[in-house]
Amino acid sequence: MEGVTGLPPKPELVATDVDGTLIDHDERVSPRTRAVVGSLVSDGASFVLATGRPPRWIGRVVDELGFAPLAVCGNGAVLYDSATDRVLSSHALDVPTLAELAELAERALPGCGLATERVGESAHDAVTPQFVSSPTYEHAWLNPDDTVVSHAEVIDSPAIKMLVRLSSARSSDMRDALAPLIGDRAEITFSTEHGLIELSVPRVTKASGLLEVAARLGIDPGATVAFGDMPNDVPMLQLARHGVAMGNGHPDAIAAADEVTATNVEHGVARILERWWG
Repeated sequence: MEGVTGLPPKPELVATDVDGTLIDHDERVSPRTRAVVGSLVSDGASFVLATGRPPRWIGRVVDELGFAPLAVCGNGAVLYDSATDRVLSSHALDVPTLAELAELAERALPGCGLATERVGESAHDAVTPQFVSSPTYEHAWLNPDDTVVSHAEVIDSPAIKMLVRLSSARSSDMRDALAPLIGDRAEITFSTEHGLIELSVPRVTKASGLLEVAARLGIDPGATVAFGDMPNDVPMLQLARHGVAMGNGHPDAIAAADEVTATNVEHGVARILERWWG
């Protein structure tokens, strides 16, 4: 029900994707966005990052925001407390499942490269090699943390997600080729169309991560506004009371949203939040 001002009630929880949503192409949070996020936090609302990024890539976002929020990382596989640099929970694919997924991926997508993302007790756990890739894996973006290992070593430890890379393909086509083979063995999603799909524990998505956050904070998930731009954001956009896709968003995200805002370089997140905290 709308309030007396004509606006829906203030959200108790605001969740936003990072790349293509909260930050611009230079990985900056605009002063306008930073200001409205500061206002909502000062007003008692909770602000959470929900991203495909691993915990070790959250520090730059924290610096840009000026405070350290909870972060749903790895597309829902990890809940990370950036204020204490502590992994609160994680959901990992086991070794037998990784082996099976690798075999299916290589059958459906000949020539693909494989990598896995792992997590320790903190974002920079020196004991755990965080990202390992096979020699044939081509990065879709800069990843200075990569450790190149043998194919067998890529899948010899539990991982929060497996990345399948085929630079000559579109991610959506890769998903469509692999999904019938995988069935319910893993969750499949992507955050770029440049030949990269990501596999995680079944039913682990940004939505499941957001539900975990809401339970920890004692907030009704129905009091949430969420922002995103890619297919990995769709479950979260559908879960939220009000899901907002970016103007630069993928058609799947736009179709799942209740509203489309401006692009990530046109303060799209801020424009929505200023309705309550302008």
